[in-house]
Amino acid sequence: MDMLKGGLIGCGFFAQNHLHAWRDVEGAEIVALCDRDRARLKATSESFGIERCYEDAAAMMDAEKLDFVDIATTVATHRSLVEMAAARGLAIICQKPFADSMEDGKAMVAAARAHEVTLMVHENFRWQSPIRAVRAAIDSGAIGSPFWGRVSFRSAYDVYAAQPYLATDERFIIQDLGIHILDISRFLFGEVETLSARTTRVNPRIRGEDVATIMLGHEGNVTSIVDCSYATKLPRENFPETLIEVDGSHGTVRLGADYRLQVHNGSGTRETDVSPPLLPWAEKPWHNIQESVFNIERHFADCLSRDIEPETSGEDNLKTLALVYAAYRSAEEGGRMQVPG
Repeated sequence: MDMLKGGLIGCGFFAQNHLHAWRDVEGAEIVALCDRDRARLKATSESFGIERCYEDAAAMMDAEKLDFVDIATTVATHRSLVEMAAARGLAIICQKPFADSMEDGKAMVAAARAHEVTLMVHENFRWQSPIRAVRAAIDSGAIGSPFWGRVSFRSAYDVYAAQPYLATDERFIIQDLGIHILDISRFLFGEVETLSARTTRVNPRIRGEDVATIMLGHEGNVTSIVDCSYATKLPRENFPETLIEVDGSHGTVRLGADYRLQVHNGSGTRETDVSPPLLPWAEKPWHNIQESVFNIERHFADCLSRDIEPETSGEDNLKTLALVYAAYRSAEEGGRMQVPG
């Protein structure tokens, strides 16, 4: 297989994880970098030994012989960059949130379709190995048919220190974190028909909401609760673990703290350690997130080499994005929302 050559656009905080992971993905490499911040571009170039550097994305795409671009910029730039790459026939992996409107999201999907290029969204939480283990337990039939679930991320971790812009955004926790948790709920329980949400702001020093609770009505009569908080002070800080509960017709699954997976049914209770591996470049407690970045990038490279649709394609991610906007509408207007199919 020929080596897939990529260009990374955006050298900020989280893009460093992208670059570490790409070095471990067999059959793919990042050969060029782009960032409008010259100092940040230089520092990243030196850290990863990538000499081809650009301050303009179009210039990079035109000058380099690329197979794909990894767009690791903020959401406001996504549509122009995705359309730019699609028009040049480049495959695209784009950081979440995919778009800041459904109109932009649909336009990006349409552009990729029109130019027949692969478009994947970097929706990495479902790629954490503990969450894949929950899905495997459900798929095994050990608990029968799920009818209720809870996907929970509650913490008081100071996320604003490394990403200060999060404190200034008008919309915060659903758009930044809740999008991941909503996607996990879709991944585990299927598509959503109805949604009801409440939000609040506990931290007076931020602009947006830092707590959200969302009830989802899934196809097949499954109900799930998605709850997110960056204002929850616990005796033990679980950041950045996602805790999951699933009730089924024949038993239950629980993903608890420290990545303990418990499956209970009529045959008894089995508990296993599903801790993510600590990759050589990763560090705790971020290692579950960092492992998921490697997993999703490996999946993207595999999809390109085999010419198959990614699991978290742009089209698929529109369904998660619709939940984000429905949750904000529900929180602002009150009541239950129908989710467009």
